[in-house]
Amino acid sequence: MIRKCLFPVAGYGTRFLPATKAMPKEMLPVVNKPLVQYGVEEALSAGLDQIGFVTGRGKRTIIDHFDVSYELEHQIAGSDKEQYLTSIRDVIQRATFSTTRQPEMRGLGHAILVGEVLIGFEPFGVVLADDLCLVEEGTDSVLTQLVNIYRRFGKSVVAVQEVPEDKVHKFGVIQGEELEEGLYTVSDMVEKPKKEEAPSNLAIIGRYVLTPDIFEALRHTEPGKNGEVQITDALCQLAKRGRVLAYKFKGKRFDCGSVDGYVEATNYVFENLYSNGQ
Repeated sequence: MIRKCLFPVAGYGTRFLPATKAMPKEMLPVVNKPLVQYGVEEALSAGLDQIGFVTGRGKRTIIDHFDVSYELEHQIAGSDKEQYLTSIRDVIQRATFSTTRQPEMRGLGHAILVGEVLIGFEPFGVVLADDLCLVEEGTDSVLTQLVNIYRRFGKSVVAVQEVPEDKVHKFGVIQGEELEEGLYTVSDMVEKPKKEEAPSNLAIIGRYVLTPDIFEALRHTEPGKNGEVQITDALCQLAKRGRVLAYKFKGKRFDCGSVDGYVEATNYVFENLYSNGQ
């Protein structure tokens, strides 16, 4: 049974300064909903209703967003503005939230290891909120797709997508053999390889389902560039034992950690979802 989802949200969001000087990047709105809420809704769609945040300094706003604001509720009660709280009320009612703090920024792998106290010895999802993943109405969310594969095979699963060869240096990239259409058994992973050294153009994006043995692998993963512990390096240890799958997910992914991707996502959501009343 998989029921927990971890959100590493301690990063500084420097690419969006000065906007993120006092506001977490995860709270940047795509139209009228913050990025992190899209991520939590995706987790809930996959049946993961125990949400854990690995936070840092200045991230209090995220926690407050998923709490009741009694003053606001009282102020707009009975008015037509009350309808705007429907989606977040639903999330608050359906999920439970817990937090722990990453005392220093030492990479995604370190953030996930810090989250062990919230997960325990269970499989769990990981959502990077600045990767906004959207699917067509009536189809499984990206995290649901990964959870379904985990339930079949009982292994860690990473979401991947094909990227142009001149962009592979921005991603972790997998090497593996296709098990069935769109599903790969991973044999190796390379973090941000040079174009000529990349084993494929299948890039890992910010959706994972991880088995609890990842924590032990992370404890034995040496820091790399800038003293950061990479989740890719830890997963590589499991992959060499045949314990990692990669899935070429169905859906659209927007890199909302970049200004271009954020603007693209905002335009897409407004034109395809918000203007249609979804």
